[in-house]
Amino acid sequence: MTKVGAINKKFSISFPSAYSHLGATAFFRSELEDFRVEEKLGFSLSGQGEHLYLQIEKRGDNTRWIAQLLAKHFCVDESAVGYCGLKDRRAVAIQWFSVHLPDNEKLIAPGVVRIEDTRFQLITSSWHDRKLRRGQHKENYFTVILREVSGDKDLLDFRLKQIASQGVPNYFGEQRFGFNGKNLMEADSLLRREYGAERKRGQKKRNSPRGGIYLSAARSYLFNLVLAERVRRNCWQSVSKALCSADKLPDFSDTGPMWGRGRRMESEDVCRFENKVLLEWTEWMNALEFSGLQQERRQLVLNPRELSWKWFSHDKISEDMFDLEVSFSLPPGSYATSLLHEFLDVKKSYLEETPVLATSASI
Repeated sequence: MTKVGAINKKFSISFPSAYSHLGATAFFRSELEDFRVEEKLGFSLSGQGEHLYLQIEKRGDNTRWIAQLLAKHFCVDESAVGYCGLKDRRAVAIQWFSVHLPDNEKLIAPGVVRIEDTRFQLITSSWHDRKLRRGQHKENYFTVILREVSGDKDLLDFRLKQIASQGVPNYFGEQRFGFNGKNLMEADSLLRREYGAERKRGQKKRNSPRGGIYLSAARSYLFNLVLAERVRRNCWQSVSKALCSADKLPDFSDTGPMWGRGRRMESEDVCRFENKVLLEWTEWMNALEFSGLQQERRQLVLNPRELSWKWFSHDKISEDMFDLEVSFSLPPGSYATSLLHEFLDVKKSYLEETPVLATSASI
């Protein structure tokens, strides 16, 4: 494998938009209720089994912390608690948890579970025969309120209609990379120390508590770089677009790489293109393969379902200012911010400026 020089420590997490800039701006997450997400399982609970399913509304807390509270409440190890994905702390989130209680199935009747905790609200409960796993849910339904929107309403309406019909680039969101890209810095250090050039002969792999998050951030960043180049060349939407600048790619894939070990099934043209885009990241690619992660592919286009919106007057400012409520469903592993950034520039509110530990969020 070809070895290249040191990885640039200055990671840019600003990626090109697919649509033209409209000059519109809005405040995002001015209040906690401005960002709501509800997890949709997509399957029915059997009412029987050893796993107690709990639908919980959390406000301002992260998923792992709620899982720890549930483990403590039911006197089980945290590994007995399952959930589909990590939801953003700066949101009102309704999501499902499962707790493995093999000895209590007959002692706890469905629908009468009581958890006295002011930090979250239990909505409903039932039994099922399997633990809840990551990414097992069907989709997430978002309701986002954007405050003090400035811009042409007609143009914004037209852009949202475009997004509904054509989708947006399926970028990983900023939260994947940590506050100010910290997860990427940690990933670079981990890849070099444990799997790359700085690894000593005979050195055993060490399991870092957050190692999985850093590795995930690294391969997500490489995916974003490939997608960004596709966006620049205006060939991110369809395999039918045969030309990407000077490169002839007649069977250009509609997916991008999630780097890891294993045989690549794409055509030589696709592999050549992606390797060229990631040329200066060869050291990362080699280290990710050595880490044991398996080669995967991710869709380049994110198609929101049930996209709708409505306008409200923002009379506190002026007649030219409006609030905009946008609702839509996204599949697991997708980011609502990828959609929002395609039709306006988001101004950070107080909540947005508060550092949050990045997660492999499914929102």
